[in-house]
Amino acid sequence: MTAEERSRLELLDQIVRSNKGKIQPVVDRVGAELAHNSEAVMAWEPIPVETFGRGLPQGIRSGWIFILRAGADTGPERHPNSHQRMMTLEGTGDMRTESRKEELRSEKAEDGINWRSNVLVNDPDAPPERRWISIPPNTWHRPVVGKDAHWVVVSFHTVPADELIEEKPDFDRGRGTRQKRYVGKAENLSA
Repeated sequence: MTAEERSRLELLDQIVRSNKGKIQPVVDRVGAELAHNSEAVMAWEPIPVETFGRGLPQGIRSGWIFILRAGADTGPERHPNSHQRMMTLEGTGDMRTESRKEELRSEKAEDGINWRSNVLVNDPDAPPERRWISIPPNTWHRPVVGKDAHWVVVSFHTVPADELIEEKPDFDRGRGTRQKRYVGKAENLSA
């Protein structure tokens, strides 16, 4: 992690901590949605960036709360149009990321991607790299949650909420990807 990125994450950390009271109602709503839909592996809601005041780092265009169900593995995804920065609020999870060739630390998984483990905790005394992850655009990532508790995260993106694209491998076609938006336009996008 570069010094500049570490500084950005530390600033985001301070902003999240100082706005915990404003974030909690969103966490509560998302938790209720996940409880209501027992088939869902996760639930989410965008947070208006105005919630965080004027101190957000340049380029942050949307904030989100995601709650991933205990035991969930949502599979590989990436965001072709956004840099994602994510922090654990509650629970613990492993945000696995695609290993670059120079970082190979594991064998290729059945999905053909080399995964690097990034276990993120909710300990405010842990260093930023144990609580936060920075995922550049087009980097495959895969949240995996332990069976004991849901994983509650806050996520920041460099595109507005209605422009955030999720891209997943299209295993049905055997190759290629499929894209969709989390909010806004309901249509699936071609890839």
